Amino acid sequence: MVFDRDSAHIIAGAARGAGLTLPDAYALVRCNDDVLPMLLAAAGAVRDRGKGRTVTYSRKVFLPITNLCRDRCSYCTFRKDPGDPGAWTMTRAEITEWVARARRQGCKEALMCLGDRPEAVFPSHRETLRALGHDSTIAYVREACEIALAAGLLPHTNAGLLTSEEMRLLRPVNASLGLMLENVSPRLRARGMPHQHAPDKEPARRLAMIAEAGRLHIPFTTGILLGIGETQEERVDSLFAIADLHAAYGHIQEVILQNFRSKPATPMATAPEPGAADLARTIAVARLLLGPDVNIQAPPNLSPSNHRLLLRAGINDWGGISPVSSDYVNPEAAWPVISTLARTCAEEGFVLRERLTIYPEYVHPQYLDPDLATLVDRLAEVIRTEDVHADGAH
Repeated sequence: MVFDRDSAHIIAGAARGAGLTLPDAYALVRCNDDVLPMLLAAAGAVRDRGKGRTVTYSRKVFLPITNLCRDRCSYCTFRKDPGDPGAWTMTRAEITEWVARARRQGCKEALMCLGDRPEAVFPSHRETLRALGHDSTIAYVREACEIALAAGLLPHTNAGLLTSEEMRLLRPVNASLGLMLENVSPRLRARGMPHQHAPDKEPARRLAMIAEAGRLHIPFTTGILLGIGETQEERVDSLFAIADLHAAYGHIQEVILQNFRSKPATPMATAPEPGAADLARTIAVARLLLGPDVNIQAPPNLSPSNHRLLLRAGINDWGGISPVSSDYVNPEAAWPVISTLARTCAEEGFVLRERLTIYPEYVHPQYLDPDLATLVDRLAEVIRTEDVHADGAH
C-alpha cells in the first residue's frame, strides 16, 4: 500500500490545532490504513488537551415509556404497532417501581425513550392516553419525569421530534434532552432507503429541532448513526452540521458516534455492519473536526471487543450504562460490567468516572432549570464522595 502523504500532512496540521476543512475531513474519513495509527494518535492528543485522561459514563435506568411509533425505520426492532408481540406502554406503577429499583442500585439518570408521536396514527394509543389522563404522549412523559425526580433521578428524554412548546414543557423536568441527527442527507429518505417510511427522520426537521433546543438553552445530546447506507462523505457532512449548530448555540453537550447493528426480521437484517477500523476512523475525524472541548461518545455495548480502540480514537465518554435495565433499542447488546470497563480504561491510561446526565460545564443557570439545581448538586456530591472512596480503596 502506498503511504498516504496527503492525509498525513492534514493530520499533522489538525494535531497542531489547525482544524479541518470539509475537503480535509473528506480525505481523512477515507484515509489509507497505513496512516490510521497517526490519525488515532492525533485525535487522542486533541482529546487529551481538552478532556485529559478521564473518561466518563452515566449510571442510568432505561425507561421505554412506549415502543409504539409512527415511523418505520428499516433497521429498528424497538418500534411496535398496537397488538404486536411486545407492544408496550409503561404504566405509572411500572415507572414508579423501575425508578425506585434504579435508585437502590445507585442510578442517577432516568432515560425516557419512546417512539415518535404514536397517538398521531394509533387510535388505541389515544385511548390509553385518555385513560391515563393525558391528551398526548409528551404530556405523559412529563409525568414520568416527575415520578423519576421524586425518586431522586435526573431525567433525560429522547422522544423523537418535538415542537418548541413540547420542549418548553419538558425543560423544567429534564436535565437534558436528546435527538440523534443520524444523518443530514435527505437521500436516506428515498425509496428503498432506511428512512423511506420514517417522516420524522427528515434531516431538515431534525436540524430545526436541535437549533430550537439551542435557542431554548437546553443541554442537548445528538449524534450520527454509522452504517445505514450513508457515504463516508455524508457522515462528515452530518458532523459539520452538528459543529455549526454548536457554534451557533453552544448547547451540544455530547455527540454520539453510534454504529449500526443488524437485527433479524428487519429489512436491513443482512446489511453489513461498520468495521472496527471504520468506526475508529470516523470517531477520530469527529474529534479533529469538533475539537478538544466537545464530549464525544461511543456506546460500549455496541463494540464490546473494541473498547481500547475507541479510547485511542478520541472518545471521552461511554454514555449511559444500566445495572437494572436492558438497552431496549439494541436488546442483543448487553451493557459492559462497569468494573471491567474501568479496568480496561486503566490499562489504557484512563480513569473511569461517573457523571450526571447533565455535564458539569452545563450546570449553570442559563442551561439548568432552577428547580433541578438542588438535586443536581446533591447527586454530584454523591458522585464526588463515591470517587473519593474508590480512590482511597486503591
